This record gives sequence, structure tokens and C-alpha cells, in this order.
Amino acid sequence: MTSLKKHNDKSAFSGKSILYLNRHQTEEWKGWMQVLFLMYHYFAATEIYNAIRVFIAAYVWMTGFGNFSYYYIRKDFSVARFAQMMWRLNFFVAFCCIVLNNDYMLYYICPMHTLFTLMVYGALGIGHQYNEIRSVMALKILMCFLVVIFVWEVPGVFDILWSPFTSLLGYSDPAKPDLPRLHEWHFRSGLDRYIWIVGMIYAYFHPTVEKWMDKLEESEAKHRRTIKTSIATVAIIVGCLWYEYIYKLGKVEYNKLHPYTSWIPITVYICLRNCTQQLRNFSLTLFAWLGKVTLETYISQFHIWLRSNVPNGQPKWLLSFIPDYPLLNFMLTTAVYLLISYRLFELTNTLKSAFIPTRDNQKLFHNFIAGAVISVCLYCFSYILVQIPH
Repeated sequence: MTSLKKHNDKSAFSGKSILYLNRHQTEEWKGWMQVLFLMYHYFAATEIYNAIRVFIAAYVWMTGFGNFSYYYIRKDFSVARFAQMMWRLNFFVAFCCIVLNNDYMLYYICPMHTLFTLMVYGALGIGHQYNEIRSVMALKILMCFLVVIFVWEVPGVFDILWSPFTSLLGYSDPAKPDLPRLHEWHFRSGLDRYIWIVGMIYAYFHPTVEKWMDKLEESEAKHRRTIKTSIATVAIIVGCLWYEYIYKLGKVEYNKLHPYTSWIPITVYICLRNCTQQLRNFSLTLFAWLGKVTLETYISQFHIWLRSNVPNGQPKWLLSFIPDYPLLNFMLTTAVYLLISYRLFELTNTLKSAFIPTRDNQKLFHNFIAGAVISVCLYCFSYILVQIPH
């Protein structure tokens, strides 16, 4: 579990083991970022706030990269595939919202990823028969930028567009009751409004970069070392400049620049992580395992690892089984937390396979109708129970 694992997967484009931005690497990437993200919450480590913003941007970048890669290569825009993705993103969070009476936006990562997944699906799904034409793809990516600019940059447009969805995307923070209901959605979605498009662009040029890397690996050693050293040097210099002049800014100042600069540290990491074939061949098994359950660990932290005392409350306290022994308590709660998160991951996928068949749209429709009817009946029954005087 804690070892390095070597991979020899073949590229879907070149048929060779280039392994540039391979699945194992992105899972590992998500895993170590999730560890730091969770530590930030558990230890209230506000000093790494800007780093956490970059990590969340990297998750959204992967939403654009991963979904674009799938739809562009597989060309699978079926209802079943779309339903499976929505189930994966929203089943557990919907359950938590209903049972615990919390707003959807308390778990803001879920609506963010859902929105940007929908936007990638729409961008590639509309006129998908023309996706192989470069000019059409360039126009689609340009339109994505224009839509984001129009919605998030033009004053007033965001509120007009999203106000009909206030009941779904609104959030009332008990600690900040005076804020508008859509403030949280505006803030969270706005921070990473462009990075999903950058992920799409990187995915589109992924085969081209793989071809360049293949040629580079087959070139003479001196030439190969010179090119790789130059790329690594430029990446480090750019990363240092970003750190010095952007990352070190205060929270408010940094947030103003984040939507336009978050691609810089992400690109620097990609360059350094994929600089040599040896680096690309290996991944850390533990982080790759954690990377598969990031959604469950994110949601579960609110209720298993941490805790609050009111609906919609941000978790301000730690779950305590051994009050006077903080390190022992941390080890115990973390073990329980990870075990339950992994179990929830398995349950979500098992139920997804049961309720959303891959190749039977008629059964999928019947399951949808049955689910809607059962949900309405349960809602009516609970509403009646709530009205009964105690």
C-alpha cells in the first residue's frame, strides 16, 4: 500500500508506454492533494489557504481534462454514461442533504464539479460529429471562454442566470446570516471558472504532446538531457516567480488573481512530474488509492472526522472518542473515517451499477420513474410526520 508501483500501460494514441498524465499519476495527484486538503481542515491550517485554492483548482482542471479525454476519445454521449457520472457526483451528497437537512452548497465541491462536468458534456456533445475538425474544436473552446466571461465577468448576469436555482444552490451560513443566499455559489464557482477550460485544452493537445515526448525519448541522450533540463529549469523559474509574486499575497488579494493564474502552478507540476520516463513510470500506491475516494473523504469529513452542531454549520469541532489523548484520538477517528469513506465509495458504485444499466435505456427509464415515485411518496410521508404535534 505504501510502496512505489511501476506501470507499463500502453497509450491509447501511440500504443507505447509514454504514460504522460496517465490515470495512475492523476489518481496519485488527487490523493496527496486530498491529504493536505483534509489536514488543512482538521488542524485549521489557515496559513496554507492559498495552496488549498490551487489544489481545488487542480481538481477542477482534472474535471475538464478527464471528461474531455473520455468524450473526445470514446465519443460516448449516451444517457446512461451521463446518468452514471451524475450519480457518482451527487448520490452520496444528496443523501447527506436529505437526511441531515443541509444545503447542497455546504458540500460546494459537488455542485462545482457537477456544473463543470455539464459544461464539458455540453461543449463536446453539441455537434459532436464535428469534434474531429480543428476549427470546430477551437470555436467550441472559444465559446466556453465567452460564456464564462459573460456569466462571471459582466455585472448582474450571474444573479439573473442563477436566481431561479436559489433553492438548490443557495446557502445560509449560520455564522454569516446576512450574506445573500447565492454568495457562496458565486464565490466558489467564480474562483475556478476558467481552469476547467484549461483542462480541456490540455486534454485536446495530449496526443500531440505524447508524440513529441515519444520522439524525445528516442533521440540521442545528449539532446534528450538538454531538452529536459531546459524544460525543468523554465518550469522551476516560472514556479518561483509565481510563488514570490502571487502565492505570497494575502487571502483577499490572492483570490482576485486566482482565476487567471491557477493554471501556472498546475502546469509547472505537470512539467516536473512528467519530465522523465522514470518519473512517469511510477506512482505512490497509497496516494493513488486515496485519489479514488476523494469525493467520499471530502463529504465524510463533515460528519465523521469533524463535526458541527447545527444544520448547514461549517464543522468547527473535532470528533472525539478519546478526549485527553489527541494523537490517539486522531489515529482512531482517521481509521474509522477512511474505512467508512472507502465503504461508501464501494456502495455508491454498486448502487450505480444496479440502478443505471449501461446498455438498456428502457430499464434506465423505468428505474428513473420508480425512483421518482418512491421519492415523492417518502417526501409526502415525512411531511405528514413533521406536521404531527409532539
